[in-house]
Amino acid sequence: MEIYLVRHTTPSLSPGLIYGRLDVALEDTFPAEFEIIKTKLPQNTDIIYSSPSTRCTLLAQKINPVFHVDNRLTELDFGDWEGATWDTVNEADLKIWMDDFVNVVVPGGESMQQMSIRVLEFWSGLIQSGHKKAVIVTHGGVIRLILAHLRNIELAKAFDIKVAYGEVVALDIA
Repeated sequence: MEIYLVRHTTPSLSPGLIYGRLDVALEDTFPAEFEIIKTKLPQNTDIIYSSPSTRCTLLAQKINPVFHVDNRLTELDFGDWEGATWDTVNEADLKIWMDDFVNVVVPGGESMQQMSIRVLEFWSGLIQSGHKKAVIVTHGGVIRLILAHLRNIELAKAFDIKVAYGEVVALDIA
């Protein structure tokens, strides 16, 4: 099975913005970034999945107007911190989370472990689906979790996996 993990293009962000599930606009570079992305994808695919975030659905629709939205492909839920900046989060709460982001639940959000469970549930279903070629348009965090799973990397080290905006990761799963 050929699977293409595609990270959304560059978002337009203010410095330090916390935006896991927050809907943010894309930079004006979207058309140029899309042109590069499409050269890395096959002409024909069986199915395209997308996170429900606009920054992903806009790209999925550009790849093919027929795609499926799956909520399990959303980025980490930063809960009460969504839309804030890192320098405005309570220092004690931030330290607790930074010391164990794998298990600590962001106030009103989720932990990385919880995110991993939903992402790997999606992944397991995809692998068992019988599709030959699939495109997944999603976020850096989701792609990192999938790659960490495939490479047997512990969740605490998942952020060591670099995934650029607009990057396409091609996988061949036997």
